[in-house]
Amino acid sequence: MEKYEQRGVSAGKEEVHAAVKDLYHGLYPKAFCKIYPDYLGNDEAYCNVMSSDGSGTKSILAYLYWKETGDISVWQGIAIDAMVMNLDDLLCIGAVDNFLYTSIINRNKHLITGEVIAEIIKGSKNFMERLKAHGVNIHQMGGETADLGDCVRTTTVDATMTVRMKRSNLILTENIKPGNVILGLASYGQATYEDQYNSGISSNGLTSARHDVLSKVYAEKYPETYDAAVDASLVYCGSKLLTDKLEGTPLTIGQALLSPTRTYTPVLKRVIERLHGKINGVVNCTGGAQTKVLHYIDGLRIVKDNLLPVPPLFQLIQKESKTDWREMYKVLNCGTRLEIYVDEQHASEIISIANSFGIDAQVIGRVGAAEKAEVLIQSEHGEFLYS
Repeated sequence: MEKYEQRGVSAGKEEVHAAVKDLYHGLYPKAFCKIYPDYLGNDEAYCNVMSSDGSGTKSILAYLYWKETGDISVWQGIAIDAMVMNLDDLLCIGAVDNFLYTSIINRNKHLITGEVIAEIIKGSKNFMERLKAHGVNIHQMGGETADLGDCVRTTTVDATMTVRMKRSNLILTENIKPGNVILGLASYGQATYEDQYNSGISSNGLTSARHDVLSKVYAEKYPETYDAAVDASLVYCGSKLLTDKLEGTPLTIGQALLSPTRTYTPVLKRVIERLHGKINGVVNCTGGAQTKVLHYIDGLRIVKDNLLPVPPLFQLIQKESKTDWREMYKVLNCGTRLEIYVDEQHASEIISIANSFGIDAQVIGRVGAAEKAEVLIQSEHGEFLYS
C-alpha cells in the first residue's frame, strides 16, 4: 500500500467516485466540473456550475507555523488556498468572472482563537481585492464558523463557489482529441500578481509532505496535529524544522510548505479572450496530480515527455521520504499544475501570455488515440504508465 493511503488519504479517491457513481452527473459528465441546467435563471442558453473544496490538511501546517513562530498572518494564506481550490476548478470549464463564494470554518475553540478567524477572513478579502484588479470578480456571500471541538482537532477551512455562465463559453474536456498538444503552466516561481516566491505545493499531498519532511519533534509538541490511528513510523518522520532554509529558494521550509495555492485565473482570462473557442480542455492537476486527467477522458493516451523542472520543495519531499517517483507524480504536481489542451498552432501565443504574468510554460506533451484512457510520463526519474 502507498504511504499516502497508509496515512488515511487517497490521491485517486476511488471510494468517493464509487459512492457517487449513481448520482446525476450534470449536462456534461466528463466536464472538469459538474455543469447543471440553469436552475437559477431557467434560461437554456446558460448553466449553473458549483465547486466545493478547501485547504485540506494545510491548515495543520498553518497551526504548527503559528504556534512555533507567532506569525498569525500565515492564516491569510489558508483562506487563499480554500478559495483557489474552487476557483481554479471552475476555471477549467471556462469560468473567469462573477463568482459567488461562501466559506465554512470549523474549529476547536480551545486551540483556534478569534484572532485566527479574523486573519482567515482578512485573507479572503485581500485576495478578492487583488483579483478584482485583473478583472476577476468574486462576491462574498457570507459563511459559517462553527465550534466543533469534539469533531475537529484544530481547524478546517472549506469553501463553496458557484457561477452562472453561458453554455457557449464552456470549455469541455470531451473536446480533447488526438493531435492536441498539452501546455503546462508552472506551479512555482513568482507570478506578477503574487507577493513572493511560490514553492508550487498547492493544497494537495500535504499530509505526506508534512509527515515526510518535518521532524518528530512536532509529534511530541503538538499531538493534536495528527491522527493517532496512523502508524507512529509514518508520523513526522523527516529531519527538517519549519524554520530551516529551503535550498534554492528565498523561503524557509515552513514558508514553502505554506505557499498559497496559485490561481491561474488572470492568465486564463486573457487566454480565453484571445483564443475563444480554441481551447479543447483545461485540467487543474490537484488531487491525482499528473494523473488527474484520467477522470475526464476516454480512448485517449496522454503522453507527458517534457514536464517542467521539478522545483526544490518537491525534490526535498522525495529525498526525505524516499517516495518512488511513480507515487510522487500521482500525489504532487511536481512543478506542473495547469494543463491546457489545444491545437499546436496556438501553443506559442498561450506560452507568451503565461510568460507575461511571470509564469513559466511550455509544451509538456501530446494526445494520442488508445483503447482506454491512460497517462504515460517519461521523465528523468523514469517512465510511468497510469490507467
